Amino acid sequence: MSRTRIALLNAAHEGAETRRNFRREADASLVEYHAPERDLPETFAFDGVILTGSRASVYWDEPWITELKGWVGDAIEAGLPFLGVCYGHQLLADVLGGGVEAMDEYEIGYRTVTHSGESPLFDGIDPEFTAFTTHSDRVSRLPPGATEIARNDYGIHGFQKGDVFAVQFHPEYDTETAESVTRGKDLPDEKMERALAGITEDNYAAACEAKQVFENFVQYVETQSDVGDAEAGLSADD
Repeated sequence: MSRTRIALLNAAHEGAETRRNFRREADASLVEYHAPERDLPETFAFDGVILTGSRASVYWDEPWITELKGWVGDAIEAGLPFLGVCYGHQLLADVLGGGVEAMDEYEIGYRTVTHSGESPLFDGIDPEFTAFTTHSDRVSRLPPGATEIARNDYGIHGFQKGDVFAVQFHPEYDTETAESVTRGKDLPDEKMERALAGITEDNYAAACEAKQVFENFVQYVETQSDVGDAEAGLSADD
């Protein structure tokens, strides 16, 4: 049996750290494309798609973002399951007709997030869990027909619409990434110190529970592929 084939749309401008984290966590055959270089798949011949974080905002007027939105919209129309993380969460919301806006302040650090228990993306994860967050934009309005599946006091942290799943937090981060990303932010000294002080082995260990979303997504994609194969077989027999 061949491994699940997933397009990894790497939206990070410096993509090496993002690549390392997603390749470690997603147990699938990942075919990577670097979106800021206007590198996108030529076909939809994948079992699913993962769209990563980025320092960009989805409302920026840049050619690569416009092209990425177009490809993502077409891929959703073609029936590909999606998992969006942080920027990916926001871009999927935008493409599907939701709203994205700038926040008054950064949410950054290990935070408590609550999921509704209504989505297979959170199977096996406690209703309240710890995850690393870093973002200054947020999904302000769900896409039509989407269901909110996670939130905290900063707002929406996850939604699902059909085969599209999206989370605002970063389940893929290790402590090295959490620290480097935090140090790269323009934050008030007190907020920077508080965020860095929270990057501990204990908090990371607690946040590892959220990594289950990758296994759940891959399993969901495999299930959808099996259904598609079965339907194709039935059609061939008719």
